[in-house]
Parts: sequence; structure tokens; C-alpha cells
Amino acid sequence: MGTKEFQCGGNESALLDCSSASERNTCSPGTAVSLTCSEPGGVQLVGGESRCAGDLEVEHLGEWRPVEGRFSLWTLKAAGFACRELNCGSAVSVGRRKESSERPVWRIRSLCVQSGSPLRECAASSSSTYFQTLTCSDKLFQPNIYVPSSMYGVSGAHQQGFQVFRGSTFTISCSIQPQYPGGSFLLSSSTHNYTQLAVNHSAHFLFPAAEPAHQGSYSCVYVATFSQDSSSESRLLSVTVTDPGPFIIRAVVLPLTQLLVLLVTVGLYFYCKATRGRRPSRQEDIELDYLGVPAEEEGAQGAE
Repeated sequence: MGTKEFQCGGNESALLDCSSASERNTCSPGTAVSLTCSEPGGVQLVGGESRCAGDLEVEHLGEWRPVEGRFSLWTLKAAGFACRELNCGSAVSVGRRKESSERPVWRIRSLCVQSGSPLRECAASSSSTYFQTLTCSDKLFQPNIYVPSSMYGVSGAHQQGFQVFRGSTFTISCSIQPQYPGGSFLLSSSTHNYTQLAVNHSAHFLFPAAEPAHQGSYSCVYVATFSQDSSSESRLLSVTVTDPGPFIIRAVVLPLTQLLVLLVTVGLYFYCKATRGRRPSRQEDIELDYLGVPAEEEGAQGAE
């Protein structure tokens, strides 16, 4: 595998505009692409469950440091400015984390931040064992909604909907790409609402017996753990409950018709085979005479 390493200054509009540091002929498995990126505006959240949660760090005077969290008066409003600098939506929670030993930190003046100034312009050097933590809402992925097509009694499954036989068991599944741990799924229609906790970023809603009341359009709504206001909704999936009677009749009558046609065909084959080469009967003689062909002549021709 031929590879290149690119050195980018950050002002390039495309990767190929970066200078090529080296070119190798081998690439170890799992390292085909490696990127080191800086967050916009010299602000980042590290050590959290996503890029929009964790310890707040700021780059000031060319040095990255955590933000001091012991004496700061951070509010959700002030944290919202940091979340917007990170392109992470709105602030969900503000907290602090303690370590056993002091480290160099940046003390951020919250009033300075609320005035609209960038965080690094509001930083002053200090040291502390307490570090500011933030959780921002981020933009949730859209959940997926689907029905396992291999289930008995489910027919006509396609992207927008499916049909299910009345009285049969079916399942509607919801899933979402890993982004936050936990959360819950709400399976919603115009007449029904069901809720399950997310397990491995998915949930499966079992319907033991399909009824006409189950017809309608369903959607999956994922609700994140950190806030009931942070949710994302899937596309609509239509459910139609049908009577299995016509399908059963079709499944029985069609094979019987095909069997009958086969039996008639086989019977005609053996009848023709059995009658080939034998002398005509008295009735056949009468029919030949009626057609103007003497029976003896026909027999002679047959003998020839």
C-alpha cells in the first residue's frame, strides 16, 4: 500500500494543497489514515464521552492548559459561549474535577466571556488542582427504524413500510450510531407510545399479536441521557395489518391447480403412448368410413 504523510499549516483549502513530508511503500494494518486536528478557536474538551464533553482546555500564548474550576463562577450561560466556540450546540451541564497535584491552568474570567470575547482573550495564568468540565448538547445522529424481514407473518417489507398478518408476532427495532452512552428510545405513532432504555445503542419493541389498531406510521425518537430536551427522530415507517385468509387461499389453490395440470398432462402422455400402433376399433372404423377412407385400406397402410 503506497502512502503519503501530509504536513498542513491549517490555511489549505484541500488536503492535496499540503506539503508531502514523505512517501512510504508499506502501511501497517489499522493505520491507513491518521489525523491530528486542533479544535476551532483554540478551545477543546478532552477526556469525555464525546468531543463535546470533558475537561475544558484553552490554548493561550501558544500553550494548551486546562481551565481552572475551583474559584470560577461559570454558569450555563457562560458555558454556552464555550460550546458555541466548539460548534457543539448549547451547554447542558457545568462541573469540576479534582486531581491530587497542582497543574498550570488558565483562569477564565466569566464576565469577560459573557461579553462576547473569545476564551483565550479572557485567560490569566494560574495553578490549581480543580479543572472545569463541560457537557454540550452536540447534534444527535438520526436513529434508524426497521423491521427484521425474516420474521414469520411479515410480508412486503421495504424501506418505507411493511405488511404483517393479523395475529402474527412482529418487532420494530430502533438503533442509533454510538455517540453517547445510555439514553432511551420512544416508539411513537398517532395512537401508541412505547419507551425502552437503549441497550448497545438500540431497542426492540415486540408486538405479540398484530391487530388492526397497530396500523399507522411509527417513528423512533432517541432521547439522550444528559437532557430530556436533547432528542432526535427517525423517518416514518408505515405498518399495515392484513387478513391472512387471501394469502392462505392463494398458497393452497395455486399449488393444487399446478398439480392438476401436471396430472392431466401425464395422463394424456400415457394414453397417447398406449394407443399408438394398435388397430382401430369398430367405432374408429365407422369414423374412417364416414371420412371416405376404407377401413381395409387404412389397415393396409398401417401394416405397411
